[in-house]
Amino acid sequence: MAATKPTAKAAASTEAVKQITYLAGALKAPRITEAAARLADQSRDAGWTHEDYLAAVLEREVSARSASGAQLRIRAAGFPAPKTLEDFDFDAQPTARQQIAALASGGFLTEARNVVLLGPPGTGKTHLATALGVAAARHGHRVLFATATDWVTQLTDAHRAGKLPQELTRLRRYGLIIVDEVGYLPFEQDAANLFFQLVSSRYEHASLILTSNLPFSGWGGVFGDQAVAAAMIDRIVHHADVLTLKGASYRLRGRGIDSLPSNRTTTDQTES
Repeated sequence: MAATKPTAKAAASTEAVKQITYLAGALKAPRITEAAARLADQSRDAGWTHEDYLAAVLEREVSARSASGAQLRIRAAGFPAPKTLEDFDFDAQPTARQQIAALASGGFLTEARNVVLLGPPGTGKTHLATALGVAAARHGHRVLFATATDWVTQLTDAHRAGKLPQELTRLRRYGLIIVDEVGYLPFEQDAANLFFQLVSSRYEHASLILTSNLPFSGWGGVFGDQAVAAAMIDRIVHHADVLTLKGASYRLRGRGIDSLPSNRTTTDQTES
């Protein structure tokens, strides 16, 4: 009789594995099967309770799903290239370190606050905007990234198709929209009005991150109307963290070029 016990135990274990595999498939959680098998011996050796074992298996599944979901959100965001805060050279922008670290926690998203990054070209605005977007995706938020020109093109297409309200409603479902390069190209009046509607539709509902090489005083020229620019800035900065980056372009380091043509003008305007 003693010789049959291992066989019976093995048979019961095999049947249990089959049942776990079936149930994991029904739950659309196939990783549970792997985690259950991997943790089984560990739980026996360590004397875990059934509750401890179940919690460990489910924790592995949740962690795997979170990681997989984050990667999907990052790919869907449309970032020009993946960037992280760990990759950023804060020695070149030491005054931004503490504020960016606080923003990386994602608290500004739950409060529908905005982030504005101002400064000359090459000082890391796009990198920081992207890195904050990646962090937001990892926190479970849906993110979209595009340049200001591309956003205006998208809104113009929706407007011409008679679907602008629907498009603005759709975009509000995203916890974070990143608008890169505000100010690099001026907008015509109609385009400026469409951009204003995007800002207004998200005001106190969802967050924006904007980057610009111009101080706010120069936005009137970009949008072709001081009144529109003022109303837009008012809504953006009402609940916002504004960071001003300074210095020469990192792209020019080691090339014997101290600054770009717009560098001194932009910095001086920002400080004024």
